[in-house]
Amino acid sequence: MQRLVRRAPTPGKDEIYWNPRLGDLEAADLAGVDAIVHLAGRNIAGWRWTPAVKRSIEYSRIASTHLLSETLARMDEPPATLICASAIGFYGDRGAEPVHEESQAGAGFLAELCERWEAATEAARQAGVRVVNLRIGLVLTASGGVLRRLLTPFRFGLGGVLGDGRQYMSWISLDDLLGVILHSLYTQDSSGPVNAVSAEPVTNREFTKTLGRLLHRPTLLGVPAPVIRAVFGEMGQALFLASARVEPRRLEATGFRYLHADLASALNWELGISPR
Repeated sequence: MQRLVRRAPTPGKDEIYWNPRLGDLEAADLAGVDAIVHLAGRNIAGWRWTPAVKRSIEYSRIASTHLLSETLARMDEPPATLICASAIGFYGDRGAEPVHEESQAGAGFLAELCERWEAATEAARQAGVRVVNLRIGLVLTASGGVLRRLLTPFRFGLGGVLGDGRQYMSWISLDDLLGVILHSLYTQDSSGPVNAVSAEPVTNREFTKTLGRLLHRPTLLGVPAPVIRAVFGEMGQALFLASARVEPRRLEATGFRYLHADLASALNWELGISPR
């Protein structure tokens, strides 16, 4: 396995230099590569979405994907497969409406970003590369992301619903996300958008109750929607209050089997709790 790195490759390691900002990537360095998995992109939950932060978020995803895609298109024998990250933000805020891979894009910054992100793989697709656009949901891992941020207030009994708690959270365990990537690499009839989510989305209220129950902590303190909007702005609305009830139809159609099919199972595993 080789890694694309933005620094000088370490001697003796399987590394390939690239620099999306400068457009640096030698097609010859990718010769003999069977498949590429591209997950790069700036964290969307780290800062309020100022115009500068939005530009950085867009550039980190779209420029790098364009560079990879266009480089593959120039190759006489490109890798057979490109697995490229996208996100369920593609669907926007859809309330309780179930959405799937054939559903139309939603509205807002994330939806527009994901549309452009996926479109950036078109050059590779036109060159005959099998492209899979993984629309990744909320990834559950105690080592990072949203779950790690929630653990401290929940363990102190300060957890609670966000807004009215009715917004759907389409999640996937980290182990299952890795499984989806491997499944996509080896499933030749998988292409185009694929929803990388559990088959059992939950509302924020259900998520809150489940996490509190597993940690044996109360979940009485909520955060009103106006407070979230005031503190986090547009980012708070899109990440904490928007609802996406996403169905993984293409994963199910290609026979993917989850390690953690339900939320309690995923949280038990991530938190190291033995189920009773």
